[in-house]
Amino acid sequence: MTDVRILAPTGMLGAGFPPETLTRGLELGADVIAVDGGSTDSGPYYLGSGTAKTAAAAVARDLRLLLRAAASAGIPLIIGSCGTSGTDSGVDWVAGIAREILASEGLDLRIATIYSEQQAASLGGDLDRIHPLPPAGELDTATLASCTHIVGMMGHEPIVAALEGGADVVLAGRATDTALAAAYPLMKGLPAGPVWHAAKIVECGGQCTTDPRAGGVLATVDATGFTIEPLDPGNACTPTSVAAHMLYETVNPFSMREPAGTIVVSDATYQALDDRRVRVEGSRFEPAEQHTIKLEGARITGYETMSFTAIRDPHILGQIDTWAALLRKMIGEWVTRTLGLADGDYAIDLRLYGYDAILDEIEPDRRPPKEVGVMLLVRAAEQATATAVAKVVNPLMLHLPTPDMSYLPSLAFATSPAETERGAVYEFVLNHVVDVDSPTSLFRVHLPEAGDA
Repeated sequence: MTDVRILAPTGMLGAGFPPETLTRGLELGADVIAVDGGSTDSGPYYLGSGTAKTAAAAVARDLRLLLRAAASAGIPLIIGSCGTSGTDSGVDWVAGIAREILASEGLDLRIATIYSEQQAASLGGDLDRIHPLPPAGELDTATLASCTHIVGMMGHEPIVAALEGGADVVLAGRATDTALAAAYPLMKGLPAGPVWHAAKIVECGGQCTTDPRAGGVLATVDATGFTIEPLDPGNACTPTSVAAHMLYETVNPFSMREPAGTIVVSDATYQALDDRRVRVEGSRFEPAEQHTIKLEGARITGYETMSFTAIRDPHILGQIDTWAALLRKMIGEWVTRTLGLADGDYAIDLRLYGYDAILDEIEPDRRPPKEVGVMLLVRAAEQATATAVAKVVNPLMLHLPTPDMSYLPSLAFATSPAETERGAVYEFVLNHVVDVDSPTSLFRVHLPEAGDA
């Protein structure tokens, strides 16, 4: 095959895309459809709890269009990091939706599933092969055992195995975003440099265009480079918009590590072919001496209760730092006096939205705001303790004056009841890679059987 056309209609399954741009991609001769199904961007909750960020209805809407397109064009559909975090339950969840759609639409497509969850006991038995990535430290078995879910981030190899095993649709667990788009052209023998660079650029659909809201992109990869164009005729790719995507979620804008090696684009050139298409050449891929799989794991760190009040009083807002410091001081005193809890029995996070909740102490603008939303997050080992602390703090968040005020102000809670129990709170505790002898050894590829279609 002289070239491969990769269709990336959206940056995430369930985020939606204009249906007509998918049709346009097929008209342009797409050879494969690749869609990311998740990310760690939204924090550790989704991995820790094994639940999806996206609504089932939104996933089904996108999947129906994608499955129809794959069936009509006779091309494979690849979806990775199913269910947001790529847990086994996430793969099964997306697979269940897909099978319902195939049945209702009368489509004959064979589904392969790839599972990426890892067992703490198995990993703990070979700690010498696991290495930390900054800023993580050395791993121990206790940390592994504390995780509710652990996934390995696969490269392209398990996906290629599924395609070669007869899959029309590949639903993978946790995978690198780029592996989804790279798998098919690599399987077809195209050079790794252009393939991996193109896969990086298309990973988020239309984000590499001048109007990311207009839909996805099509990348045509060949022996010397790739050409990329938006699926919406009114949208455009420019050398700047394409090159800029190497800045997205990378430590170094000129290189990015994959399980099998490193994408290097320091010598890449970006040339506008016309007012909406860009040609990229000069990318290369440096194979690693040791194939590694990144591990992601999350564990419960406690239970959280939230309260949110709003301040419009100009006197308080004129000295909001003083008010916040007083609130923190009085929370400690009241909670100890009322509940008998020490500082180590709970933790609070006070955020002043509209003032410095985003940048905290590095916020350069310290002028008095017009209004501030005060978010209090209380974390404790038990939900009841977190809620009890929030209830003790309730009068302070409603009526606390600054030291120079001779009256009690009345602030405004956003909800009734004022306390919202958020349930279990998770944290990422694995930022490590494991050396593997085989790129597929940590993953379970379930191939379609002969009668699946």
